[in-house]
Amino acid sequence: MIGMVSIPLRKMLLLQIAAIALAIALAYATMLVLAQQQYILPSPWIMQNPSLESGLGKIGAGIAIGVAGFGAGIGMGTAGAAAIGAIAERPEVFGRTMIYIVFIEAIAIYALVVAFMVM
Repeated sequence: MIGMVSIPLRKMLLLQIAAIALAIALAYATMLVLAQQQYILPSPWIMQNPSLESGLGKIGAGIAIGVAGFGAGIGMGTAGAAAIGAIAERPEVFGRTMIYIVFIEAIAIYALVVAFMVM
């Protein structure tokens, strides 16, 4: 196999878990630093009107972004791999394959718009 790397499935899974754990730790550390610097302040509307509905709306917006982002990421990984394979075989299909990638990314953008509407 020229240009291919064979990584055992178990090692690849451990690397993925380590990458996810590192990303979570980095996000948590960033939030701690920003909270200490007081860059994260609640909006004036929330400070004036704290309610259960407001909190649930924020949780719903976060779930909408998270689920749509996860689905778009899985879809983009699958379609991106197929697009790279198709471009390697026939370079003239580059434009058509990028259109599919843009459509998948639009799902995450729509989720962002819906999240802002919910908030």
